[in-house]
Amino acid sequence: MNALILIAEDEDEIADIIRAYLEREGFRTVHAANGEVALSLHRALKPDLVLLDVSMPRLDGWQVLSAIRHHDMTPVIMVTALDQDIDKLQALRIGADDYVVKPFNPVEVVARTKAVLRRTAGDRAGGMLRVGPVEIDQEGHDARVTQPGAEMRHLPLTLTEFRILVHMARSPGRVFSRGELVDACLPGADALDRTVDSHVSKLRRKLEEAGVPGMPESVRGVGYRLVSVR
Repeated sequence: MNALILIAEDEDEIADIIRAYLEREGFRTVHAANGEVALSLHRALKPDLVLLDVSMPRLDGWQVLSAIRHHDMTPVIMVTALDQDIDKLQALRIGADDYVVKPFNPVEVVARTKAVLRRTAGDRAGGMLRVGPVEIDQEGHDARVTQPGAEMRHLPLTLTEFRILVHMARSPGRVFSRGELVDACLPGADALDRTVDSHVSKLRRKLEEAGVPGMPESVRGVGYRLVSVR
């Protein structure tokens, strides 16, 4: 069955345009005109992706995104008239997968929807991964450290940190460039190399606090790799 897209947008004309272009590409769609309805439809229908406007009645887009991220990894693209760096960073911090600014070309929205669905396909596929003492439950969105004679330690990862860990754990030992990690794990093309460095640094610190130092490993001038250590 084709992917179901939840369009959370309070302007009916904009919602109708997005819906028409998505359905022309074979997607199924459902529309919510306010934040409360968006959350209700998300819980009931479990859409494959949410196109989420920031300025909505009852609950705004930030509140809806935060509520979704408390229990789910559904891909979310923010659609908004706000075009300040602080707004893009806010979307990234809370866990958006991409960011589209109004006025937009609906063809671009469709292209970004397809790109995000491709990028997050592995997250939806689920399955267990293990690199050394680090065990990752993709379906349960849980990462933990298990070592002989020690208590299991769950890692308190953000959504982006979890995605970076999962992406690298699928090919342990391989060196990933910062650009590859941006494309696979971070929203859109606006993410910078230093943003990747910051997320990897925080991930490394949390792994070290759980008793796994040196992961991910920096490869000077190239990027990062997840080495199997004990």
